[in-house]
Amino acid sequence: MAAGVFVRGIEMEIITWQKAAIAFAGILVIGIFAMVIVDGTFLHKQYLEPWTEDYHEQFGDPRVQVLAHGVLAPNSHNLQSWKVVLEGEDSFLLYVDTDRLSPKADPLGRQVTISQGTFLEYVRIAAEELGYETDIELFPLGEYGPEGSVENLGSKVVARVSLKETTKETKAGHETEVSTSSHLYSMMFLPDTYRVPYMETKLLQEDVKKLEVLSTENVSIVIFQEAEDIEKLGDIAFRAAEVEAGLERIQVESSELFRPNEWKKNEFRYGFTMEGQGLSSLKVHLLQSLVSLFPSMNSPEASRDSFLSQTVTAVENTPAYALIISKGNSRTVQVETGMLYSRFVLTATDRGYVMQPMSQATEEYSEMTGIYQEIHEKYAEEGETVHMLIRVGVPEKEVPPTMRFDVMDIIEE
Repeated sequence: MAAGVFVRGIEMEIITWQKAAIAFAGILVIGIFAMVIVDGTFLHKQYLEPWTEDYHEQFGDPRVQVLAHGVLAPNSHNLQSWKVVLEGEDSFLLYVDTDRLSPKADPLGRQVTISQGTFLEYVRIAAEELGYETDIELFPLGEYGPEGSVENLGSKVVARVSLKETTKETKAGHETEVSTSSHLYSMMFLPDTYRVPYMETKLLQEDVKKLEVLSTENVSIVIFQEAEDIEKLGDIAFRAAEVEAGLERIQVESSELFRPNEWKKNEFRYGFTMEGQGLSSLKVHLLQSLVSLFPSMNSPEASRDSFLSQTVTAVENTPAYALIISKGNSRTVQVETGMLYSRFVLTATDRGYVMQPMSQATEEYSEMTGIYQEIHEKYAEEGETVHMLIRVGVPEKEVPPTMRFDVMDIIEE
């Protein structure tokens, strides 16, 4: 009798544990399902479509085809602040899209102006590959002023771009194909920014020369690999990051540009995401789910801490830095700076290197004045402007591309 009661007691306990296990499994499944739904893991990543090499082929207008490559260009804060108006049959006008600015970090609109240049250089290279010569006229109606206001930045055309087909030419009475292929073209479809640690590998001297020779009459690239410069520039980059991290207005601006899940990435297609930090796809989706469920994880404070942590890792794992320095600081020179930066990125990528801008030290708000003056005193001549501080190297990990607009989203009727 006692033995039977004992056995039945064990059976009841087993049944209870089984029910608990089933309940736990059910809760776990529901939790995973909820995380998948809130993250949008199952969604088609529309924001990555422009990165496919045949994306431009769906458009019949050659101007739209080259513009479809332009949206891949590196740009400040991934705002993609480009607005295009098609003109006539073979040209278009480029404006700053003033709906997407970062006035706290870029109070004078210098960085967004540089981003116009990165776009134009991608357009030029794509046009060459597709069989067109580009005539780029900067500020055909004159430059907009030095202020960073919406009214000022949107007041003038940045560039008028005309396309002329050059697929064939006649030589000595014979029609021959003109080679329009650019060795940089295929590099456009690879990520332009790597925030991961870099290997200790230095740049080959022949590669340094190849990159520095890209410099133009007005804008220069200078690469630094000596230990003393690496320490100085790394220190400047970190102290500048500390200044920016301590400014609530800038951290709020950055956190508002963060897209926490696939739903938001498809909706906005610009701003910041978790990609680019070397995280696995699984970790990205897990973190996106958590941030989506608990938005406080994306507070300005969290953004600040993450930014500083990433900066420390970057500075400790950088074998080389580059500075882009210009004569003067006109709006035209700023656009030329962007054009040079795009060619720099693509040429470096072609030679096996990647980069990440760390240009907080060159920003023009009052709290950065001391460091801004310091980097200019150490690395620029009188009358020159340091536009960009960039880490360069061979990455320890690959990173995925980030969000890009559909090209039709930047074209106004």
